[in-house]
Amino acid sequence: MRPALHTVSYAGVWPGQARLPLEAVLDKAASLGFQGIMLMAKRPHASILDLDRRARTRLRKALEGRGLALACMAAYTNFTAGTDHPGVPFQEMQVRYVEELAAITAELGGSVIRVFTGWEAPGVHPEVLWDWCVSSLRECARRTAPHGVTIAVQNHHDIASHHLRMRDLLEEIDEPNCKAAFDAWAPALQGVDLREAVLHMRDWIVHTTVADYVKRPRYHLDDPLVNFLPRDDMVAAVPPGEGFIDYQAFFAALNEIGYQGWVAFEMCSRLKGGGSEENLDRVARTFLDFLPKT
Repeated sequence: MRPALHTVSYAGVWPGQARLPLEAVLDKAASLGFQGIMLMAKRPHASILDLDRRARTRLRKALEGRGLALACMAAYTNFTAGTDHPGVPFQEMQVRYVEELAAITAELGGSVIRVFTGWEAPGVHPEVLWDWCVSSLRECARRTAPHGVTIAVQNHHDIASHHLRMRDLLEEIDEPNCKAAFDAWAPALQGVDLREAVLHMRDWIVHTTVADYVKRPRYHLDDPLVNFLPRDDMVAAVPPGEGFIDYQAFFAALNEIGYQGWVAFEMCSRLKGGGSEENLDRVARTFLDFLPKT
């Protein structure tokens, strides 16, 4: 398994997080010892609005000059968007976005684009939303295939977040270049056995991203009852190995199925220790030490 740094880790996406320009993140990844980059396909790092031919050439040279590979292009999609404005072609715009990213990915020497499915929408039948995701992802796969790119669906959004439904989704899409970016986070929160989930997805996994979390209890003070009422736990990011996700079991299962692909690391939510560049560096080093050497 090869370590990659997700550039979102230094993108300033959460309050207090250090925000570095893309080339500084590449410097950071190389100096820390990462072999590849998972590239955030939006501003401030890699927006299709900014990556013209010259910018793509510069970026490829920047990667090559630092000995970094493009492990994955991280697209940001929501194929159930627009239920409140059905006249706006949200799905078509996103398919075009992914298609453009495929050309960029190929030019940068990469072959995988991470995508999301979509969120459930109040008042819309779940099967309608499912069909939107299936048709959109199928078209993404067909349009990116000529570029030699694989679409990797991450198990993060409402639609098909469970591994059983994720496999159902990919089988229904039925395109050879539509696979899974399968992470431990979702099945761990869902109470699923991680080995079982990985074995179920063994023929589909082409990418995975690591982040670890702790659960913290939450309560609401009900004044008339003079009591605290329980609410759902809060989940907060911590350095790898300090959270509740059994990554030893997850990595062991990946080894069992013969996975030899990229393992990306991301810091994309408020993190224990804060968002200073120094703390982000410290946690990124922790990941490199934490990842099994195989």
